[in-house]
Amino acid sequence: MPKESGRKVVATNRKARHDYHVLDTYEAGIALMGTEVKSLREGHASMVDGFCTFYNDELWMEGIHIPEYNQGSWTNHSARRRRKLLLHREELIKISHKIRESGFTIVPLQLYFLDGRAKVEIGVARGKKEFDKRQSLREQQDNREALREVRERNRR
Repeated sequence: MPKESGRKVVATNRKARHDYHVLDTYEAGIALMGTEVKSLREGHASMVDGFCTFYNDELWMEGIHIPEYNQGSWTNHSARRRRKLLLHREELIKISHKIRESGFTIVPLQLYFLDGRAKVEIGVARGKKEFDKRQSLREQQDNREALREVRERNRR
């Protein structure tokens, strides 16, 4: 059987980029059960309510929904269980120092397979205010309109 190569994205948390200013990103492995991996390979996952917290100096990801595997038996996993993130000790210390400041949190941004191994991209982020969200939406809209104008001029 050939080994997988490359990056295959399973789920992205698009709402996180809208609600937070992401300052730093880290790539972490995930401790998963076998049926969770099979369900992820089918492309099923939801990261909408996901967040990360520290318990006993370990980083855990909660609120990620990985549905039960269809062909699973009594060994199936629960869909919203807490999952341990695998990072180097230095990275964990660096992240824990950053989130001790008020206003910072850890949000999962993307869930993917990298060379056959399940990984998650997490970000240390600060929450946006309502006017920041409106401003970023306005910038996106202005960029779209500018691209539309350029496209129209190139057609003529």
